[in-house]
Amino acid sequence: MITCEAVIAESCYLLRRLKGASEAVMENVAAGIFEIPFQLSGATSGVREYLRKYRDRRIDLAGACLISMAEEFATGEVLTLDRDFDFYRWSRNKPFRRLPETG
Repeated sequence: MITCEAVIAESCYLLRRLKGASEAVMENVAAGIFEIPFQLSGATSGVREYLRKYRDRRIDLAGACLISMAEEFATGEVLTLDRDFDFYRWSRNKPFRRLPETG
């Protein structure tokens, strides 16, 4: 699975009340289960664009990075519980496929 540091940071923050959860996230990074090929320093213009485009939905940095990653890696499959990804689009107008799929 590929991700970015903003998503790792947000995951650790959201899971902070679950004993051992943040450590488990970091163990997955160390084990290579979560790969972090995305570099914000090289993608700032695209990320800023998504922060502006979706500011009415209160997009956060992690969400903007995930949209930018979809562009970079040519995939709209995203592992998230964030329902805003039902609204966000990548590559101009392609919808995301939010995983896990919910009925």
